[in-house]
Amino acid sequence: MHNIEPFYGWRDRYLVEEDERSPFFGHQHNEFAYDQKIYNYYVHPQWNNFGSNTLLLKCLYTDYELGYTIIEFIGEWNDFLHNDIEMLIRSIVNPLIAQGVFRFILIGENILTFHGEATDYYEEWQDLASESGGFVTLMNLQDHVRNEMKDIGIHQCVRLDSQVLDWRKYPPEFLLRACIQEALE
Repeated sequence: MHNIEPFYGWRDRYLVEEDERSPFFGHQHNEFAYDQKIYNYYVHPQWNNFGSNTLLLKCLYTDYELGYTIIEFIGEWNDFLHNDIEMLIRSIVNPLIAQGVFRFILIGENILTFHGEATDYYEEWQDLASESGGFVTLMNLQDHVRNEMKDIGIHQCVRLDSQVLDWRKYPPEFLLRACIQEALE
């Protein structure tokens, strides 16, 4: 897992650590040692911890004018034991919504497994986003993770994008347009 880096192709356009409106403003990454773990596995130091023991993220891009963010995840999404969704909403989503972000594009290809419990927080998130005309889309999920999320009904609250997109080839605006288009269909 230590070889899996968050996508860095848009770093010339956006650095979450330099964004004064970001929950990660001023965060310093350890450039000399691997200091973060998911279970007993070290992960690349560029991932950000939002309070979960098993899931890390990286805000790859945020555009406040258009009101969207793209967030990549790595690890185990565990609502059953750790209530990761509550931590995510309280520490990342709510501060972004307060800054005018209401469209959330989540990249889940490095989510290894999902343990869900209830859909209350997903419903809350979707309600908060849709009040401003926004959405929450989880894309590039592994099939077993998508199925685990569907089993507890998350797909009724949050869009689980079924297409697998080679998103790294495109600028962030393309992902926004693709998600808006899919939401309209």
